[in-house]
Amino acid sequence: MNLGIIGCGAIGTDVAKAADKMKEIEKIYLFDINTNAADNLCKELKKAEIRNLDEFLTNVDVVFEGASQQAVQEYAEQILEAGKDLILMSVGSLFDDSFRVKLEKIARENNCKIYIPSGAIFGIDGLYSASIGGLDGVTLVTTKSPSSLGKSLNKRTVLFEGNAREAVKKFPQNINVAASVSLAGVGFDNTLVEIVADPVVTRIHHKILAHGKFGRLRAEVENMPNPNNPKSSYMASLSSIATLKKIINPIQVGI
Repeated sequence: MNLGIIGCGAIGTDVAKAADKMKEIEKIYLFDINTNAADNLCKELKKAEIRNLDEFLTNVDVVFEGASQQAVQEYAEQILEAGKDLILMSVGSLFDDSFRVKLEKIARENNCKIYIPSGAIFGIDGLYSASIGGLDGVTLVTTKSPSSLGKSLNKRTVLFEGNAREAVKKFPQNINVAASVSLAGVGFDNTLVEIVADPVVTRIHHKILAHGKFGRLRAEVENMPNPNNPKSSYMASLSSIATLKKIINPIQVGI
């Protein structure tokens, strides 16, 4: 199996280093508009080489996106039209309903999959299962340090209250989990989101609250920031690696 990686930032680096140790992966192709990031990462890997998407797309089985919403909008259609599976981390790009439906249509036509890792949050599998029976409400509360949200504050401050669609628009680099929760549950317009900046916290805190025919769900996680990017949780990298392993492994755990 060959793997393409778009984006050699913190998460892309973690995935690339893990993939470099997987015996099932023969070759890793790196692409980043920041050529220095790609060069530096390539030097740390045994199986990698740097290529543009057009150059490596025919040679890969799966493409991992760890770059940005803009990168998804620019490259996702091409990847799926080539019949390649796509692991998508910038889930906020899917808040555009017409774009999401278009990608789904292309994937169906070309018999490939779009994988969305659970990211920095727990409970996505349970939330998705519960949605089959019907959900009456879903709320996501995210608390981060002010600096990771691009703010300078000396007291706990609620920066946003509203639905997930607006949250993703206003905080495109910080709240991809809202998109994942929305897709697993009641959609972008009906998922309530609260974003809190707290100068006391040292970890990134996410809490999902949901209720429906299944009962009640409460899932919380306190994530350590990624050492290479405090805006991202280390768990996001781990979930990406777990998704790649799930694609490779014959035994599938969870939904």
